[in-house]
Amino acid sequence: MADQAQKLREIMGKTGTRRNTRIIAISSGKGGVGKTNIAINLAIAYAQLGKKVVVMDADLGLANVNVVLGIIPRYNLYHLIRKQKKMGEIIQNTNYGIQIVAGASGFSKIANLSEDERNNIITEFSALSEADVLIVDTGAGVSNNVLSFIASADDALIITTPEPTAITDAYGIIKIIATEIDNINIGLKLVVNKVKSVAEGRKVAERVINIAGQFLNLKVDYLGFVFDDPIVHTAVVKQRPFLIVDGKSKASMCVKHIVGRLENIEYKEGSGIGGFLKKLFGGEQ
Repeated sequence: MADQAQKLREIMGKTGTRRNTRIIAISSGKGGVGKTNIAINLAIAYAQLGKKVVVMDADLGLANVNVVLGIIPRYNLYHLIRKQKKMGEIIQNTNYGIQIVAGASGFSKIANLSEDERNNIITEFSALSEADVLIVDTGAGVSNNVLSFIASADDALIITTPEPTAITDAYGIIKIIATEIDNINIGLKLVVNKVKSVAEGRKVAERVINIAGQFLNLKVDYLGFVFDDPIVHTAVVKQRPFLIVDGKSKASMCVKHIVGRLENIEYKEGSGIGGFLKKLFGGEQ
């Protein structure tokens, strides 16, 4: 796994003089926490800042990035894994300023790839090295695929919700990351989705972060939260990103704030948003 992570970093320009592509892996301990929705809307928020962004659906077996976007791809990762197509042939443009690499939904046999198959995918990543940001939407739970992508990333965003089972599973995946990935050199960050209030998000985050620090001696940063906003359901039904349906909704503002935290900037897209974010998050930047 360590060798694969190093190989991917070299391919994406992490060593040498080539452009650096920021790799953000998004994962969760369980399904249903909104991981894919956050991945897509983060990508669009980045694109609105002028970044070249690719979203890779690495949820092998239950892929749904293209479903959320209302896109029916001709080719996907299944064709890449079977060496029927190259990465450059399966990348697809969207109407939202981002590109996607569709996953292979319904192929359970590739949900856990062999080491050779993972190496082949990593080699093909060279076609994505011109991107400023690569967002990898991993599968929920833990598999060798998920751990490989997390180990290769600059940042790993763990998505949870205030539900007790989601919190428990979020801690579970953090624990596995701590025990299975040697010499962790990634920014491990927590995002709390579907919160009713700022206080609820902070309370959930503090619980996970404190336990991880106490029992795993692992630093996990609280990156932010996303409100439980009706616009999200509306957008899913329309098969359009909620940031596109209503860029000034509470959920959209939360996502923009998260990108600002990731980039250590004040997100500026349109008028009045910076001030709104300050009010929304109580002045925290």
